[in-house]
Amino acid sequence: MAMAQEPGELELQFHKVATRATEPFLFSTTTLTAEDLKWSLHDAGSYGQSVEGPFGYEGVSQQVGVKGYLGYRLTVYASAAVGIPREGNTTTSAQRAEIIHDFVGGRKSYGMRLGLGVGFSNDFSNAKSLLSRITLSFDTPNLKASGNLLLEHTFAQGRDGVDVITNLGFQYRLFRNLYAGFEAIGQDLEGFWEADEAEGGAKLMVGPSLSLAPKKSRLSFAFCGGPAVHATHSTVTNPNAIRELPAQSGFVVMASVIYSLSGS
Repeated sequence: MAMAQEPGELELQFHKVATRATEPFLFSTTTLTAEDLKWSLHDAGSYGQSVEGPFGYEGVSQQVGVKGYLGYRLTVYASAAVGIPREGNTTTSAQRAEIIHDFVGGRKSYGMRLGLGVGFSNDFSNAKSLLSRITLSFDTPNLKASGNLLLEHTFAQGRDGVDVITNLGFQYRLFRNLYAGFEAIGQDLEGFWEADEAEGGAKLMVGPSLSLAPKKSRLSFAFCGGPAVHATHSTVTNPNAIRELPAQSGFVVMASVIYSLSGS
C-alpha cells in the first residue's frame, strides 16, 4: 500500500539533494559522513596582494587535493601545492595528508560533529611536520558552520615548537544550492606570546564566503576573500612554510572547483 509523504519530508529530501557539497569552506576542513558523496577532487587557486607574484611560497599557490570517506566515521584528505621560487625557474611543491575521525556525531549529514585528526606535511623546503587537527561542525538544511584548531610541529631548525592555526566558517542558504556567509582564519597565533615567532608573527583574515553545489552536477564551487592583517610582528620568517595568508598585510582571494568522483 502506497503511503503519502508529508510536505516536511519532501522539503527535507530536497534540502539533502541541494546541500551535497563535500567542502563548502576554503580555510576550514570539514568531515564527511556515509550520507555524503564519497570521493572528490579539489582544485583551488589563490591570489594575494603584497606578495611577489601570483603563485609563490607566501600562502599564494595552486593546490590540488583529494578528499574521501573511508567508512567508520573516517575522513581522509590529501593535497599538493605548487610554488614558484622568487629566484630561478625550478617549480617545487608541498604536500599534506590527514585522516580525521568523528568521535561525536558523524553518522548523518545533519547535526553536530566533533572530530580529531592526525597527519603530516612536507613544505617547499622539504621540512617535515606532524599535524594534529580538531574539527567541530554543525549542519542543518539551511546553514553550515565549521571550526578547526590545527597544531603543527615542524622537524627543522629555526621553526616554532608548535604552530597554532584556527579557522571558522559560517554559511546560510540564500536560495536552493547557493550559500553565503563568512570565513575567518587566525594563522601562527603563537605570535601573541612568542616575540620570535618563526613565520613572521600572527596574522588574521575575515571575509565573505560563498558556495554553490548545482543540482544534478558533479561540480561544486567555493569562494572566499578578504583583508589579511598582521596582529603581531616578528623579525623571523620562513616563506617555505605551508600557509594560507601572505607574509605581509594585504588582500587574499581564493576560489575552488570540486569534482565529485562518486556521482551526484
